[in-house]
Amino acid sequence: MERERERAREKRRRLVLVSAAVVGVLGLAAVIGVIAANTGGDGDDTAGPVVAPSGATGDDQLIIPVGASDAPSTITVWEDFRCPACAAFEINFKDTLHELEDSGQAKVDYRLATIIDGNLGGSGSLNAANASACAQDAGLFLPYHDVLYANQPEELDDAFADDDRLFELAGQVEGLDTPGFRSCVTNGTHKSWVDKSNEAFRSGGFRGTPTVLLNGESVFPQKGNEQISPENLKKWVTEANQGKQPGTVTAPPTGGPTATATAGPTAATPAG
Repeated sequence: MERERERAREKRRRLVLVSAAVVGVLGLAAVIGVIAANTGGDGDDTAGPVVAPSGATGDDQLIIPVGASDAPSTITVWEDFRCPACAAFEINFKDTLHELEDSGQAKVDYRLATIIDGNLGGSGSLNAANASACAQDAGLFLPYHDVLYANQPEELDDAFADDDRLFELAGQVEGLDTPGFRSCVTNGTHKSWVDKSNEAFRSGGFRGTPTVLLNGESVFPQKGNEQISPENLKKWVTEANQGKQPGTVTAPPTGGPTATATAGPTAATPAG
Protein backbone atom coordinates (compact mmCIF):
# COMPACT_ATOMS: atom_id res chain seq x y z
CA MET A 1 0.00 0.00 0.00
CA GLU A 2 2.83 2.38 0.89
CA ARG A 3 4.46 1.63 -2.46
CA GLU A 4 1.20 2.53 -4.22
CA ARG A 5 0.99 5.78 -2.29
CA GLU A 6 4.57 6.63 -3.22
CA ARG A 7 3.85 5.98 -6.89
CA ALA A 8 0.77 8.19 -6.65
CA ARG A 9 2.79 10.97 -4.99
CA GLU A 10 5.41 10.75 -7.71
CA LYS A 11 2.78 10.88 -10.46
CA ARG A 12 1.18 13.89 -8.78
CA ARG A 13 4.57 15.62 -8.59
CA ARG A 14 5.09 15.09 -12.31
CA LEU A 15 1.63 16.49 -13.06
CA VAL A 16 2.37 19.60 -11.02
CA LEU A 17 5.50 20.09 -13.09
CA VAL A 18 3.43 19.61 -16.23
CA SER A 19 1.07 22.34 -15.14
CA ALA A 20 3.89 24.79 -14.41
CA ALA A 21 4.28 25.78 -18.06
CA VAL A 22 2.20 25.59 -21.18
CA VAL A 23 4.85 23.52 -22.90
CA GLY A 24 4.13 20.90 -20.26
CA VAL A 25 0.82 20.18 -21.98
CA LEU A 26 2.78 17.97 -24.34
CA GLY A 27 3.24 15.59 -21.43
CA LEU A 28 -0.49 15.17 -20.89
CA ALA A 29 -0.74 12.79 -23.84
CA ALA A 30 1.13 10.20 -21.80
CA VAL A 31 -1.09 10.80 -18.80
CA ILE A 32 -4.24 9.98 -20.78
CA GLY A 33 -3.16 6.38 -21.09
CA VAL A 34 -2.87 6.07 -17.31
CA ILE A 35 -6.35 7.48 -16.74
CA ALA A 36 -7.94 5.54 -19.59
CA ALA A 37 -6.36 2.18 -18.87
CA ASN A 38 -8.68 1.38 -15.98
CA THR A 39 -12.01 3.05 -16.71
CA GLY A 40 -13.83 1.23 -13.94
CA GLY A 41 -17.45 0.98 -12.97
CA ASP A 42 -19.68 3.38 -11.11
CA GLY A 43 -18.27 4.83 -7.90
CA ASP A 44 -21.56 4.72 -5.98
CA ASP A 45 -25.04 3.25 -6.31
CA THR A 46 -27.29 6.31 -6.32
CA ALA A 47 -30.42 4.94 -8.03
CA GLY A 48 -33.17 7.48 -7.77
CA PRO A 49 -34.81 10.30 -9.70
CA VAL A 50 -32.50 12.04 -12.16
CA VAL A 51 -32.59 15.75 -11.34
CA ALA A 52 -30.69 17.91 -13.81
CA PRO A 53 -29.18 21.16 -12.55
CA SER A 54 -30.67 24.46 -13.63
CA GLY A 55 -29.76 25.41 -17.20
CA ALA A 56 -28.45 21.97 -18.20
CA THR A 57 -28.82 21.25 -21.91
CA GLY A 58 -28.36 18.50 -24.50
CA ASP A 59 -29.65 14.94 -24.64
CA ASP A 60 -30.99 14.03 -21.18
CA GLN A 61 -29.83 17.49 -20.05
CA LEU A 62 -26.34 16.20 -19.25
CA ILE A 63 -24.39 19.28 -20.36
CA ILE A 64 -23.52 22.32 -18.25
CA PRO A 65 -22.98 25.09 -20.82
CA VAL A 66 -20.83 28.15 -20.19
CA GLY A 67 -20.74 31.08 -22.58
CA ALA A 68 -22.97 32.41 -25.31
CA SER A 69 -25.61 29.92 -26.40
CA ASP A 70 -25.29 31.23 -29.98
CA ALA A 71 -21.47 31.12 -30.08
CA PRO A 72 -20.24 29.88 -33.46
CA SER A 73 -18.07 27.13 -31.96
CA THR A 74 -18.53 24.64 -29.14
CA ILE A 75 -15.73 23.18 -27.04
CA THR A 76 -16.79 20.04 -25.19
CA VAL A 77 -14.76 19.10 -22.11
CA TRP A 78 -15.27 15.75 -20.35
CA GLU A 79 -13.71 15.91 -16.89
CA ASP A 80 -13.47 14.13 -13.54
CA PHE A 81 -12.83 16.30 -10.47
CA ARG A 82 -10.41 13.68 -9.04
CA CYS A 83 -8.48 13.30 -12.30
CA PRO A 84 -4.94 14.78 -12.07
CA ALA A 85 -4.67 15.16 -15.86
CA CYS A 86 -7.90 17.17 -15.81
CA ALA A 87 -6.43 19.49 -13.19
CA ALA A 88 -3.30 19.94 -15.30
CA PHE A 89 -5.47 20.71 -18.34
CA GLU A 90 -7.48 23.26 -16.37
CA ILE A 91 -4.36 24.96 -15.01
CA ASN A 92 -3.00 25.40 -18.53
CA PHE A 93 -6.20 26.19 -20.42
CA LYS A 94 -8.53 27.89 -17.93
CA ASP A 95 -7.68 31.43 -19.00
CA THR A 96 -7.94 30.54 -22.68
CA LEU A 97 -11.33 28.88 -22.25
CA HIS A 98 -12.64 31.85 -20.26
CA GLU A 99 -11.35 34.26 -22.92
CA LEU A 100 -13.17 32.34 -25.65
CA GLU A 101 -16.33 32.18 -23.52
CA ASP A 102 -16.26 35.86 -22.57
CA SER A 103 -15.68 37.02 -26.16
CA GLY A 104 -18.52 34.94 -27.59
CA GLN A 105 -16.13 33.01 -29.83
CA ALA A 106 -17.00 29.66 -28.26
CA LYS A 107 -19.19 28.18 -25.59
CA VAL A 108 -17.84 25.39 -23.44
CA ASP A 109 -19.99 22.35 -22.73
CA TYR A 110 -18.78 20.81 -19.49
CA ARG A 111 -19.58 17.12 -19.07
CA LEU A 112 -18.79 15.16 -15.93
CA ALA A 113 -17.42 11.66 -15.39
CA THR A 114 -16.47 9.66 -12.28
CA ILE A 115 -13.89 7.18 -13.55
CA ILE A 116 -11.43 7.76 -10.71
CA ASP A 117 -14.02 6.57 -8.20
CA GLY A 118 -14.35 3.42 -10.29
CA ASN A 119 -10.59 2.97 -10.59
CA LEU A 120 -9.50 3.71 -7.04
CA GLY A 121 -12.67 3.43 -4.98
CA GLY A 122 -14.29 6.16 -2.98
CA SER A 123 -16.88 8.73 -3.98
CA GLY A 124 -15.00 12.02 -4.33
CA SER A 125 -15.55 12.30 -8.08
CA LEU A 126 -19.28 11.77 -7.65
CA ASN A 127 -19.61 14.03 -4.62
CA ALA A 128 -17.65 16.89 -6.20
CA ALA A 129 -19.61 16.59 -9.44
CA ASN A 130 -22.87 16.71 -7.49
CA ALA A 131 -21.63 19.78 -5.63
CA SER A 132 -20.68 21.46 -8.91
CA ALA A 133 -24.20 20.79 -10.19
CA CYS A 134 -25.55 22.35 -6.97
CA ALA A 135 -23.34 25.37 -7.72
CA GLN A 136 -24.87 25.46 -11.21
CA ASP A 137 -28.29 25.80 -9.57
CA ALA A 138 -26.95 28.95 -7.91
CA GLY A 139 -25.48 30.27 -11.17
CA LEU A 140 -21.95 29.75 -9.83
CA PHE A 141 -20.79 26.56 -11.55
CA LEU A 142 -17.73 28.00 -13.25
CA PRO A 143 -16.08 29.73 -10.27
CA TYR A 144 -16.71 26.68 -8.07
CA HIS A 145 -15.45 24.36 -10.83
CA ASP A 146 -12.23 26.38 -10.93
CA VAL A 147 -11.86 26.34 -7.14
CA LEU A 148 -12.28 22.55 -7.02
CA TYR A 149 -9.50 22.03 -9.55
CA ALA A 150 -7.24 24.56 -7.86
CA ASN A 151 -7.64 22.56 -4.62
CA GLN A 152 -7.68 19.02 -6.01
CA PRO A 153 -6.38 16.50 -3.45
CA GLU A 154 -3.83 13.81 -4.11
CA GLU A 155 -5.25 11.09 -6.35
CA LEU A 156 -5.49 8.51 -3.55
CA ASP A 157 -6.90 11.07 -1.12
CA ASP A 158 -10.70 10.92 -1.41
CA ALA A 159 -11.07 14.32 0.27
CA PHE A 160 -13.93 15.43 -1.99
CA ALA A 161 -16.06 12.65 -0.50
CA ASP A 162 -16.28 14.84 2.61
CA ASP A 163 -19.12 17.36 2.37
CA ASP A 164 -17.37 19.61 4.88
CA ARG A 165 -14.42 19.97 2.52
CA LEU A 166 -16.76 20.92 -0.33
CA PHE A 167 -18.47 23.48 1.93
CA GLU A 168 -15.08 24.89 2.91
CA LEU A 169 -14.17 25.38 -0.74
CA ALA A 170 -17.59 26.85 -1.49
CA GLY A 171 -16.66 29.59 0.96
CA GLN A 172 -14.12 30.78 -1.62
CA VAL A 173 -16.95 31.57 -4.07
CA GLU A 174 -18.93 34.63 -3.07
CA GLY A 175 -22.59 33.85 -2.44
CA LEU A 176 -22.33 30.07 -2.85
CA ASP A 177 -22.14 28.69 0.70
CA THR A 178 -25.84 28.98 1.50
CA PRO A 179 -28.29 26.64 3.25
CA GLY A 180 -29.75 25.73 -0.15
CA PHE A 181 -26.36 24.75 -1.53
CA ARG A 182 -25.52 22.75 1.58
CA SER A 183 -28.84 20.92 1.46
CA CYS A 184 -28.32 20.09 -2.23
CA VAL A 185 -24.86 18.67 -1.49
CA THR A 186 -25.90 16.77 1.64
CA ASN A 187 -28.98 15.27 0.00
CA GLY A 188 -27.07 14.29 -3.14
CA THR A 189 -29.73 16.02 -5.22
CA HIS A 190 -27.89 15.57 -8.52
CA LYS A 191 -26.01 12.32 -7.87
CA SER A 192 -28.20 10.20 -10.12
CA TRP A 193 -27.76 12.86 -12.80
CA VAL A 194 -23.98 12.57 -12.39
CA ASP A 195 -24.26 8.77 -12.69
CA LYS A 196 -26.23 9.21 -15.90
CA SER A 197 -23.55 11.56 -17.22
CA ASN A 198 -20.88 8.99 -16.38
CA GLU A 199 -22.87 6.36 -18.27
CA ALA A 200 -22.84 8.64 -21.31
CA PHE A 201 -19.06 8.97 -21.00
CA ARG A 202 -18.51 5.22 -20.70
CA SER A 203 -20.80 4.43 -23.63
CA GLY A 204 -19.32 7.16 -25.82
CA GLY A 205 -16.13 5.31 -26.69
CA PHE A 206 -13.86 7.98 -25.19
CA ARG A 207 -10.33 7.02 -24.19
CA GLY A 208 -10.09 8.89 -20.93
CA THR A 209 -10.32 12.23 -19.17
CA PRO A 210 -9.87 14.93 -20.08
CA THR A 211 -11.53 14.50 -23.46
CA VAL A 212 -11.70 17.76 -25.40
CA LEU A 213 -13.69 18.24 -28.60
CA LEU A 214 -13.98 21.29 -30.86
CA ASN A 215 -17.25 21.20 -32.77
CA GLY A 216 -17.31 17.43 -32.26
CA GLU A 217 -13.69 16.82 -33.38
CA SER A 218 -11.13 15.58 -30.87
CA VAL A 219 -8.40 18.17 -30.23
CA PHE A 220 -6.69 16.63 -27.20
CA PRO A 221 -3.83 15.91 -27.15
CA GLN A 222 -3.65 17.10 -30.76
CA LYS A 223 -5.63 18.11 -33.84
CA GLY A 224 -4.23 16.61 -37.00
CA ASN A 225 -0.47 17.04 -36.75
CA GLU A 226 -0.60 19.98 -34.36
CA GLN A 227 -0.23 19.54 -30.61
CA ILE A 228 -2.79 21.30 -28.45
CA SER A 229 -1.70 24.48 -26.68
CA PRO A 230 -3.59 27.59 -25.62
CA GLU A 231 -2.34 29.37 -28.71
CA ASN A 232 -3.33 26.55 -31.03
CA LEU A 233 -6.75 26.19 -29.43
CA LYS A 234 -7.46 29.87 -30.04
CA LYS A 235 -6.17 29.51 -33.60
CA TRP A 236 -8.38 26.48 -34.26
CA VAL A 237 -11.43 28.32 -32.96
CA THR A 238 -10.61 31.35 -35.11
CA GLU A 239 -10.30 29.11 -38.17
CA ALA A 240 -13.59 27.40 -37.40
CA ASN A 241 -15.30 30.76 -36.91
CA GLN A 242 -14.26 32.37 -40.20
CA GLY A 243 -17.14 34.37 -41.64
CA LYS A 244 -19.27 33.90 -38.50
CA GLN A 245 -20.38 36.46 -35.93
CA PRO A 246 -19.50 35.97 -32.25
CA GLY A 247 -22.29 34.95 -29.93
CA THR A 248 -24.10 37.19 -27.50
CA VAL A 249 -22.81 36.58 -24.00
CA THR A 250 -25.61 36.33 -21.43
CA ALA A 251 -25.72 35.97 -17.67
CA PRO A 252 -25.33 32.42 -16.32
CA PRO A 253 -28.53 30.56 -15.40
CA THR A 254 -29.89 30.82 -11.88
CA GLY A 255 -32.65 29.10 -9.97
CA GLY A 256 -33.35 25.69 -8.50
CA PRO A 257 -33.09 22.19 -9.91
CA THR A 258 -35.09 21.27 -13.00
CA ALA A 259 -35.86 18.30 -15.19
CA THR A 260 -36.83 15.35 -13.11
CA ALA A 261 -36.85 11.91 -14.73
CA THR A 262 -37.54 8.48 -13.33
CA ALA A 263 -34.77 6.45 -14.90
CA GLY A 264 -31.72 5.73 -12.76
CA PRO A 265 -28.27 4.59 -13.85
CA THR A 266 -27.87 1.28 -15.60
CA ALA A 267 -24.85 -0.93 -16.06
CA ALA A 268 -22.61 -0.06 -18.98
CA THR A 269 -19.49 -1.57 -20.45
CA PRO A 270 -16.47 0.57 -19.54
CA ALA A 271 -14.81 2.40 -22.41
CA GLY A 272 -11.15 2.01 -23.20
